[in-house]
Amino acid sequence: MGNGRADRAVREARAKSSELGSTAAAKGGELRSTALAKSSELGRAAAAKGSELGRTAASRGAEARRTMRQLDVPWARCRFARMLREAILQFGLGPLIDVYTRAHVSGRERFERLPAPVILVANHSSHLDTPTILRALPLKWRQRTAVAAAADYFYNKRAVANAVALIFNTVPILRRGGGGVGNGAFEHVDRLIDQRWNLLIFPEGTRSREGKLGKLHSGAAVIAQQHGIPIMPVRLKGTHDAMPPGRNWPKRIHGLLSRRHRVEVLFGPPIWPGADEHRNDVMTRVRAHLEGQPPVAPPQREPVAPAA
Repeated sequence: MGNGRADRAVREARAKSSELGSTAAAKGGELRSTALAKSSELGRAAAAKGSELGRTAASRGAEARRTMRQLDVPWARCRFARMLREAILQFGLGPLIDVYTRAHVSGRERFERLPAPVILVANHSSHLDTPTILRALPLKWRQRTAVAAAADYFYNKRAVANAVALIFNTVPILRRGGGGVGNGAFEHVDRLIDQRWNLLIFPEGTRSREGKLGKLHSGAAVIAQQHGIPIMPVRLKGTHDAMPPGRNWPKRIHGLLSRRHRVEVLFGPPIWPGADEHRNDVMTRVRAHLEGQPPVAPPQREPVAPAA
């Protein structure tokens, strides 16, 4: 009797175990099927999202290119415009600036050993900065230098855009806040550099209100690396005192009959970005020159161990 009950208990336990196993297997198969379906669904959603983002980026790039073509003033770089610009700078704007400032330029001899084109990178604290730098450049460099100007500041009105393009040979840059280098907004700049035009950039994006160097955006480093050309830092002193932001006309130190402001323009040694150097490291080296600090050496690459 006891053995019979034990056998039945064993058979029932085995049946129960088999049933549980079958249920677990079925449940596992169901979970695997659900997981595979969910994974496939997520994969399709990710692919669709990536495709959508790609189309959006391409659309934005095309829009940026169209905007730059519409804003740019290419006739301001023709031979006649260059001659007229030189006359305005030397016989109109230049003598007017000299009434309020006296300029001292150093480092101009560096251009004798430097191949064109280059990216000129300067600190920015006054509307006097651009004409002061252009006047300090050697003639053949000045006549082949374009000035990056904020599209949202100088290009809102066509008449203003034409005027600044004629006087300073400006080219529009889509965003003052940095970024946008890879979205088509700089293709017209790339073409200019390929045509051996130099480019003057103020990497702070706007004039410093206190005359101190602000954050430097890295667009200049990206362009220099892409084209394999050097950055020449240009340090300005005195323009902020002569015509700070908010003032529409320059001034002397203590009134019209007082002394003029001393303005200094220092062309630093060229900075060649390394092919694999991070753009922020390049701008750190540029910043040292703009602040009058000792030069910062480029980062050293880790030596590669020889294969065994």
